[in-house]
Amino acid sequence: MPSGERRTTLADVAAEAGVSVALASIVMRGAPGAGAATRQRVLDVAGRLGYRPDSRARLLRSGRSHLLGVVFDVRHPFHVDLLTGLYAAADTAGYQLTLSAVTPRRDDRTALAGLLQDRCEALVLFGPRTPVAELAGISARLPVVTLMRGVRHRGLDVVRTDDRRGSQLAVDHLVALGHRRIAHVDGGRSHGSAERRQGYRDAMRRHGLEASARVVPGGSGEDDGARAARLLLDEPPTAVTVFNDLCATGLLDVVRRHGLRVPDDLSVVGYDDTAFSRLAHIDLTTVAQDIDTMAAQAITRAVARIEGTPVAHREVLLPPRLVVRGTTATAGSSPGRRAGPPDPPRR
Repeated sequence: MPSGERRTTLADVAAEAGVSVALASIVMRGAPGAGAATRQRVLDVAGRLGYRPDSRARLLRSGRSHLLGVVFDVRHPFHVDLLTGLYAAADTAGYQLTLSAVTPRRDDRTALAGLLQDRCEALVLFGPRTPVAELAGISARLPVVTLMRGVRHRGLDVVRTDDRRGSQLAVDHLVALGHRRIAHVDGGRSHGSAERRQGYRDAMRRHGLEASARVVPGGSGEDDGARAARLLLDEPPTAVTVFNDLCATGLLDVVRRHGLRVPDDLSVVGYDDTAFSRLAHIDLTTVAQDIDTMAAQAITRAVARIEGTPVAHREVLLPPRLVVRGTTATAGSSPGRRAGPPDPPRR
């Protein structure tokens, strides 16, 4: 509809078709009560005028919005990937999503406040930083499902990946390739950071490499990875596990600019299996989270809470999987040699 043009209403359709608004409504809802010729005439007029029924308004009149509010962070590519799965799962369940973004200038509280005014029936929060007490207060008003953050409160549902296990998979892969000096770039205060750091330490200890364990300050962004790379350059390891894929890209850029060959001099494993990690010029070995299952579980639990259906467990812990690509190779391998088993099918 061009800017400034009035939206076509049901009354416009009824007037043009020469029927009452009530009869036009019957036709547009697909309800019985209109003759075949009248029904076709109304539909033809609606198509010509560009009329579209306001399904949200109809739901509100019924006392239900069928809206699920979602808070996500625009700075995290994995959040964007996860939204794709969430839309598909919500559509299957007969619900719609309304989004509120966290940005560098807009925090969690502001994003949440916008959704609480939208008559959402439940909230799905991506790695919220909001204190547990505040989340618990919101859950007393409507169901809340948190993704990627473990929250210990009986009123909150949690769907997350076993991040400790994910880091263990990364270290196990590197050790199998002959690496012994393996560092870890931390995620700082980001959700999942503590679990991934602990998984790294656990695996290093299990392989008898605890004495050579090295945790480097990092974060969730490319700049964090670049800073971590500069710290590693003083005494480079032969391999590194990185908090997430975005941080890993920043690290890759710096180490390559300083003459280190990846994977021949340095093997790198990211985390999340974000869409850009599969690009040919990045080709990042990474730990994948199951986006489709995570999204489906989040929607299933939100709808169950809305409809009063019992759920078996408050928390769902999903297994990660390792995706081997071109940034890992055997320790001391010759240029161009690729290590590891063939890649599993890519999404």
